[in-house]
Amino acid sequence: MSPRSFLSLRVFGSCGIAAPIVALTCIFLAIASHPQFSWTDNALSDLGVVEGITSTLFNSGLVAGGILTAMFGIGLFVLLKQKTVGKLGSIFLVLDAASLTAIGIFPENVKPMHFYASVTFFALFPIATFLIAVSFFLNGKVRRGTFTLLAAVFAAAVWAVQFSIHYVPQVAIPETLSSLSASVWSMFLGFKMFRERSITSQHGTRSVTM
Repeated sequence: MSPRSFLSLRVFGSCGIAAPIVALTCIFLAIASHPQFSWTDNALSDLGVVEGITSTLFNSGLVAGGILTAMFGIGLFVLLKQKTVGKLGSIFLVLDAASLTAIGIFPENVKPMHFYASVTFFALFPIATFLIAVSFFLNGKVRRGTFTLLAAVFAAAVWAVQFSIHYVPQVAIPETLSSLSASVWSMFLGFKMFRERSITSQHGTRSVTM
């Protein structure tokens, strides 16, 4: 890869780190601005239709987070393109990012678009990360593959448990747990992508596969 390509990967990695920071900060600020919010009796998306600063924070955070995640997904596509499964997983991640942006663009009172965007977002993440995990294993990156697979399993398990026993009346808690899983994974892989570029620039250019 050329030095310019590695610089681009550094930017993509930074997007993976920044995406959950921006999205979660806006979400928790929206929660703090709306004392009536209940973790057990609300969905996070309920914040997107509260008038004033609450909906602005929530919806803009999702849109920005989705755009940054899409950039991160493009970076993963570059790094994993030697394996078809890696390219497919990265494409699913970009689609997942688009659905996150759509949740912010189409708030809860825009039906049925909001419902479809929400379901797509939480369904696509486990699929995308499972495929990316397989790509890591095929490239001999066992630790990264294992971590990615665990993120996929946890994100799916949260919803499987909720649908099985309904441990809370509404979905704010499973939404948050699933989102935290995605956030930790994105920041971890974003840092790895950023660091790959830094190490390579110190030792000359070479081809990199995560």
